[in-house]
Amino acid sequence: MLKGVDPNYKKKEERARQETFRNLAAEYLDKLEREGRTEQTMRKLHWLMDMANDAFGDMPIRTINAPMVLQALRVLENRGHYESARRMRSTIGGVFRYAVATARADNDPTVALRDALIRPKRTSRAAITDPKEFAGLLRAIDDFTGQPTTRAGLQLLAILFPRPGELRLAEWREFDFEKAVWTVPETRMKMRRPHKSPLPRQAIAILQGLRDTVSVGRLVFPGLRSMEVAMSDGSMNAALRRMGYAKEEVTPHGFRATAATLLNESGKWHPDAIERQLAHVEENEVRRAYTRGEHWEQRVEMMQWWADYLDTLKAPNIKAKSVGANRDPNGRDYIYLGN
Repeated sequence: MLKGVDPNYKKKEERARQETFRNLAAEYLDKLEREGRTEQTMRKLHWLMDMANDAFGDMPIRTINAPMVLQALRVLENRGHYESARRMRSTIGGVFRYAVATARADNDPTVALRDALIRPKRTSRAAITDPKEFAGLLRAIDDFTGQPTTRAGLQLLAILFPRPGELRLAEWREFDFEKAVWTVPETRMKMRRPHKSPLPRQAIAILQGLRDTVSVGRLVFPGLRSMEVAMSDGSMNAALRRMGYAKEEVTPHGFRATAATLLNESGKWHPDAIERQLAHVEENEVRRAYTRGEHWEQRVEMMQWWADYLDTLKAPNIKAKSVGANRDPNGRDYIYLGN
C-alpha cells in the first residue's frame, strides 16, 4: 500500500468508477424486461437510453446534474422531437430513481426539468365518424386484395376496436372460442392489467378462417418473413393508404374513436360499459373507486350489436343516418341515410 493513500478512499473511488450511468441504466432495463415489458417497449427504451449514454453514459451517476441532462434532451428538442424528449427525460429519471433506491445516487435531477421542456401539441388520431363514410371504409377493407392477415386485422380493428398493438401481437392461446372471449395479457395493455373482450360471432368467424387458411403458428398475425415474428406495425397503415385513405383521414388507432363516437351516439349503452370495452381507466380516483365493475353482460350484448350494426352499415342496399333509428326484419338496429 502506498503511503498516504486511504484504502477506504480507494474503494470509494473504484466503486464510483463502476457506478456509471451506463451500468445503472443496463441494470434498470434488465429489471424492466424481467417485469414483462413488451418487446416493442424495450426497443424504444433502449433507443432512448442509447442517446443518454452517448451524452453521459460513462460518467459516475452521482456527478450528473440537471443541466447535463437538459443539454442531452435539447438535442431531441432542436430536431422538433418534443414527445421523444419528454419520454427520454422520464426514462432517465427511472434510472436515477432506481439508483437512489439502491443507494447509488442521492437524487433524481430530472425532477427539476419537468417544466423545462417544450410541451408537445397533442393531436387526435385521424378517424372516420360519419356512418356513410365509415361504411365505405368497411367495404374497402372487405375488398382489399393484399395479405389476408392484414385484411383480417383491419376487419377485427373495426369490430373489436382494440389498440392496434394489442391485436397485432395477439397469440392464439388468448382466444377462447367456446366462451367467446379474448383475454389480452397485462404485458400488452397500456394500463398493465389483463383485459377481456367479448367476441361477437363475426369476429370468431374471421379468426377461425384465418387460423384454418393462413396462420398456423403461435401468432395470429405473423409477418411475411417469419411465422415467429408478428406483422409490422406499419402493415395496416400501409393497407389503408393503398385503399386511398390518407393519414389525415383514418389510422388504425382511429377505429377506437369511431366505435366510441357511434356507440355513445346510439344512446343504447352505458358510457361506463363503452369505456371498459375501450380499456380506459377512470382518471378521477374517487370515481374509479366506485366503478370497478366490468359491465360484462352489457358489453357482450353491445359487442354483438356493434358487429351486427357494421354488417348492416356496409350492406350495399342500406344507407345510414342516425344510429339505432330502425330495426331490420331480424330485430337488429340499423340506420338510414335516405334514398
